[in-house]
Amino acid sequence: MVAKIGAKAPNLKISNWVQGLPTNIDKERDNVILVEVFQVNCPGCFLYGIPQAIDIYSKYRKEGLTVLGMATAFEDYDKNTLQNLELLLSKGEVIGETLKALGQYGHLMQENKLPYKIPFPVGMDSLVKETGMINQERISGFIDANVPDFNAYDEHSKAEMIEKVKQYLKSKERSAETFEEYALRGTPSSILIDKKGVLRDVAFGQNEFLEEKIQNLLKE
Repeated sequence: MVAKIGAKAPNLKISNWVQGLPTNIDKERDNVILVEVFQVNCPGCFLYGIPQAIDIYSKYRKEGLTVLGMATAFEDYDKNTLQNLELLLSKGEVIGETLKALGQYGHLMQENKLPYKIPFPVGMDSLVKETGMINQERISGFIDANVPDFNAYDEHSKAEMIEKVKQYLKSKERSAETFEEYALRGTPSSILIDKKGVLRDVAFGQNEFLEEKIQNLLKE
């Protein structure tokens, strides 16, 4: 089942809490919850998503906001690993495209380390090895979750999309359980849950309205 806006938010499927005490959605009731979803090998996550989440955490953590970080992997499985997440959190070390981009923009300290520390709990999404057949049911399920306007496509575009999905599913080594349950489209992504545990917003990419949405939820 895919998480729905306006319905109870499912717990995060975390394989390891790498930083902070283990927690989850059901343990943070009465607080507004922001889940910042990132990949270790994702430059935009470290240029935009995570710094924004840290800023929001520093402003609202004493006003009833819980911020949780969740590393996931839907590509580059050799880089988006638990081991590289542990290096990031323990030593500030970045890898791959993240290292390249942050270095290019002068966003690293000596020894190629992050200039900031993530201050909130961070866990690793549960990754399950792909073993299933690529059948019509899987293709349709993926399209339903990720391409909401698919039925508006013309027949040629539908056929192209089905082929793209088929090739993507064939290339997948693992399924990231939380990433898929929340039908995320990439990283960075943010998940917002209200004080009653209801899913209120899911957003992908730079999110200029995130702080405003959190302010409104804190007032409820």
